[in-house]
Amino acid sequence: MAAELRAEVARLHPGDRLPSSRSLMTRYQVSPVTVARAIRTLTAEGLVVARPGSGTYVAERTRPAPAEPADLDWQAVALGDRTVDADGVVGLLSQAPEGVVSLSGGYLAPGLQPVRALATAAARAGRRPDAWERPPLSGVRELREWFARTAGGDVTAADVTITSGGQAAISLILRALLPPGAPLLVESPTYLGALASARAAGLRPVPVPVDEEGLRTDLLADAFAATGARALLCQPTFHNPTGTVLSPPRRAQVLDVARAAGAFVVEDDYSRHLAIDPPPSPLVAADRDGRVVHIASLTKATAPSLRVAAVIARGPVAERIRSAQIVESFFVARPLQETALELVTSPSWPRHLRTMGEALLRRRDALISALAAAGLPPAVRPRGGLHLWVGLPGGVDDVALAEAALRAGVLVSPGRRYFPAEPPKPRMRLSYGTAAGETELTEGAARFAQALAEVS
Repeated sequence: MAAELRAEVARLHPGDRLPSSRSLMTRYQVSPVTVARAIRTLTAEGLVVARPGSGTYVAERTRPAPAEPADLDWQAVALGDRTVDADGVVGLLSQAPEGVVSLSGGYLAPGLQPVRALATAAARAGRRPDAWERPPLSGVRELREWFARTAGGDVTAADVTITSGGQAAISLILRALLPPGAPLLVESPTYLGALASARAAGLRPVPVPVDEEGLRTDLLADAFAATGARALLCQPTFHNPTGTVLSPPRRAQVLDVARAAGAFVVEDDYSRHLAIDPPPSPLVAADRDGRVVHIASLTKATAPSLRVAAVIARGPVAERIRSAQIVESFFVARPLQETALELVTSPSWPRHLRTMGEALLRRRDALISALAAAGLPPAVRPRGGLHLWVGLPGGVDDVALAEAALRAGVLVSPGRRYFPAEPPKPRMRLSYGTAAGETELTEGAARFAQALAEVS
């Protein structure tokens, strides 16, 4: 409808009146809502002007004078040799083309998102008298209290700062903790968005291997000693990409080793609410000396645009993180915080977590079964999260395989992007939370096996 009206506007003169909304409803056999959306589209493009009580009119046309292309080469000298590489993150955020099964990405499929509950929460939040007022700089108090209770231990609302999603929290913390050029210990493999943030901040990611029980704590003390690092970034629960859960003995060892090294532990607890089996308590619940800087997120278990997360920290580091956020972005929009609060304190939240966990269990098992039939069992059977970490035959180029898979109609994520250094062997991350359902997961696995046969 907007496209046809756009063509009609091009034939009219400035000031000419468009047909009335009632006429457009009759012409296109659509509802008033559809007419209003089409008119808003043309208004945003500057093609029409809506005059309440009078109608919609063709706007004045302004044609900028043609100009020579700007010479931007000078910027190469001014910017220097530092770069920000977002290619891997852009790949994860890209939507699968039409007809392509998505086994990549880090967000729930639309059918798993609590869309109705979110709409209800947003409507309630918008009706609050102070919904558009400036929130407390650390975040809405009740939301901070909810995050503190979820973390457990002796965490209080005073320890919590609300941030604009987990990715923003990672970048904020790394810049607050470490100066450019400093080493940062990371799991190998690890979340590629964390690697991108670390490198953008000028840090040097140093790998510490992961096995079936999580981070290799037997190598952690040597890594601290060899590098002089003052921080470790890790995902102890439902690790991305491997799906591992750090074993109880190692959870205690991480804190002991970090304490001996005088270092911080940045705990990215992004997927706690994506549990298939109950997760263990976070590291921050056992922290007694402000060692752990904890990130908790709501985005992964809800919808991509609910960009709400929390940073839990104590002591001077907490004040530095809060100050850094105030300087960079002031605060998280209050309507978004109030919407999140309405959602997590409503009866629909535990129902959503339960039905989502059951759906993820079915999806995980469907994809594992389909991969096993093709001779590709995952390294770990995840107890939560969204991903399987799959080994490939020796000699297979994972990037070439991802390209072949896309040609075969399935979107996957090459494993080498998740390693801070050279990968020990080829891997692939396959997501079971992004496809439409179990049938599509089975079809995606079949297409992936077809692509693997092509490149092997």
